Amino acid sequence: MDKPSLLGNDPSFLEVLDKVSLLAPLNRPILVIGERGTGKELIAERLHYLSDRWDKHYLSLNCASLNPNLIESELFGHQAGAFTGASQQRIGRFEQADKGTLFLDELATMPNQVQEKLLRTIEYGKIERLGSNKTLAVDVRLICATNQDLPQLVEQGLFRADLLDRLSFAVITLPPLRHRQADIGLLAQHFANNMARELNFSQRPQFNPKVIERLVAYPWPGNIRQLKNVVERAIVENSNAKGLINDVDFDPFASPWRPSSGTNSSPATDQELGFTQQVAAFEKKLIQQTLEKHHYKQTLSAKALQISYHQLRGLIKKHRINTHG
Repeated sequence: MDKPSLLGNDPSFLEVLDKVSLLAPLNRPILVIGERGTGKELIAERLHYLSDRWDKHYLSLNCASLNPNLIESELFGHQAGAFTGASQQRIGRFEQADKGTLFLDELATMPNQVQEKLLRTIEYGKIERLGSNKTLAVDVRLICATNQDLPQLVEQGLFRADLLDRLSFAVITLPPLRHRQADIGLLAQHFANNMARELNFSQRPQFNPKVIERLVAYPWPGNIRQLKNVVERAIVENSNAKGLINDVDFDPFASPWRPSSGTNSSPATDQELGFTQQVAAFEKKLIQQTLEKHHYKQTLSAKALQISYHQLRGLIKKHRINTHG
């Protein structure tokens, strides 16, 4: 597996890469925190490949992808007959990753019982398979990731304080894409080039400057993963014969025929709605269109609508309007 590459020149991102280089050689657990789509797994891979374990196993497990009852078996393994359905012995991820690195994503979803067993493994470097009393020594560098506020979960009794203490020796917090505006154009061009090669385009794609302005102004709730989708969709739908990208679609679900939430019935026509409902619908649509036109900048949108900022905020709340596009 090639050493992963990470693109970015924004100071906030370069600071993260410097911290990764500093921490990678240390044989300590590392906690990576960031919103969804910020590249937590890429950071985990970089930590592994910059460490002395680079030529050993690198394994990953998404804790949210498994039934809570199966996580313990997946991590620590089990003996045949340990529980119903355990017809043969299973080697867990810790044993498989011995001398290497284990990456645990979505750590906050881990059940309390497994958190306790994970804590003992970190402290003593030993595990026991389910259904076995035999202790096995393992040498695994642990990297964990989450998009949640773990100290707050500790206060709520949803995460073990002692486990957080052991994991918080080294914490790397990734900046969201909206705070890496200097990198948005660079990343967009990278994704566009890759998609053009995949589609065998003869021209190298280029962005209309106004499209770049829209990309930079957008708040990116889905971060880099969302940017990748938007750019790849634009290559397919909005690029011309010369490879110029003239538009982007932030919401692929936007459609006048989009099903309404919580009902299978067809939307009511204007004639079926009363006066108050029609006014509310027009008001909501006008605000949505104005926000989109001004790239979801609420101060500019309020000025265009000739209302105060606080009035606009009240209307957004009243109509439950998505302010992220």
